[in-house]
Amino acid sequence: MKLGYELTIEQTQKLSMTPELIQAIQILQFNNQELVDYVQNELLENPVLEAEKEYDTQEVDIREKIREADYEEESFKQWEYSPDEDDDYTYEQYVSEEDTLTDYLFMQLQFSNLKGKHAAIGKYIIEAVDDNGYLTASVEEIAQAVDAEIEDVEDTLNFIQTFDPAGIAARNLRECLIIQLASKGLLTDEIEYIIENMLEDLADNKIAHIAKTLNMKNQEVQQIADLIKTLEPKPGRLFSSGETTRYVIPDIFVEKINDEFVVTNNDTSVPKLMVSSYYNKLSAEADKDEELNKYLNDRFNAAVWLIKSIEQRKQTIYNVASAVVKYQQDFFDKGEKYLKTLTLKQIAEEVGVHESTVSRSINGKYMQSPRGVFELKYFFSSGVSGGDGAGVSSNSVKSIIKEIINGEDPRKPYSDQDMVEILKEKGIDISRRTVAKYREGMNILSSSKRRRF
Repeated sequence: MKLGYELTIEQTQKLSMTPELIQAIQILQFNNQELVDYVQNELLENPVLEAEKEYDTQEVDIREKIREADYEEESFKQWEYSPDEDDDYTYEQYVSEEDTLTDYLFMQLQFSNLKGKHAAIGKYIIEAVDDNGYLTASVEEIAQAVDAEIEDVEDTLNFIQTFDPAGIAARNLRECLIIQLASKGLLTDEIEYIIENMLEDLADNKIAHIAKTLNMKNQEVQQIADLIKTLEPKPGRLFSSGETTRYVIPDIFVEKINDEFVVTNNDTSVPKLMVSSYYNKLSAEADKDEELNKYLNDRFNAAVWLIKSIEQRKQTIYNVASAVVKYQQDFFDKGEKYLKTLTLKQIAEEVGVHESTVSRSINGKYMQSPRGVFELKYFFSSGVSGGDGAGVSSNSVKSIIKEIINGEDPRKPYSDQDMVEILKEKGIDISRRTVAKYREGMNILSSSKRRRF
């Protein structure tokens, strides 16, 4: 056996990820805001690139050079929206800052008659209230932190609990519900006893058990249950958390025109880009400076590639969205119940791209349609077998289950097995376990907890 080193030549095939290809993939998977931020950064770094303004005759030489370099006109110029409009702005562009729960409570404290140590205690209590409106510190901890008597903390807490929204600064759910009912003048001894001692039974809809224990009628307990359900278990969530409101900008519009669904790109969502006219002046001098010439060519090629990548992104998203609309036309015509199962592979084969490309095209991209605004991922889901052999989307099945429950007799609600039989009559073969899974996913209670008296 011979061991040693030697030089050999062999031919192999492999995919090389060039920086340009990596950039194109990144651009495709960006959502609108990420793409806008990326483009703004490129505008700062590349002097050859600029946001489009008026097109003038100075760019004729650039077009000639691009043709010589075997680029098409569409590759270097993209007809899209420019954010640099000096005079075109409206007040709708500005969003008012929302008050947080803490701000709202401090405002009430400021106008209250609490003074001195009670005001200091009140300030500490408010700062200890979480986003849901619950007090996160005990009375003892507050007393120790502000060097006060427990009685003073209790008195101040009782005062803060009269603030709006009702139920604020409660230490637990039971106290929160009792505060709300007391503020409305609806708290009775029976209701308070049920909340304090039988809230779990009430949550489990054990109406008959509660009625028997308290020597009440089923209907009376049912009325109390209905009243408690009208209360807010998390009073603080009615307010802003202080985080910036995030808005969705659709990439695709779908409109129904003459009984046909027409798909269009949102051309206002990404800045217009073009090669800078200033490049003409610099390129004339570049012939005398080899280093400048190389730099300009590199920047020029980077600008052209960026514009081509953005155009390709737009076209890919359009092709994918068009294929989705074509496949899910029953959904757009008739509603959620008619949503079909759809996989990445199906659309990839339809459009003629790889599944990973479809995945990047739908992630974080939104469609505005007559049915509402949906992330493109919404239309891709697994499902079950339908009566005609076609797949029925899980979202469609959930919609049908919800419809069945909405139409049931509340005194005799359908069990999961009952819904299995009803769905089978509709041509949908599904197990009881799957029905339960879908029902729980929609936060719908079981039949025993839905029953009313």
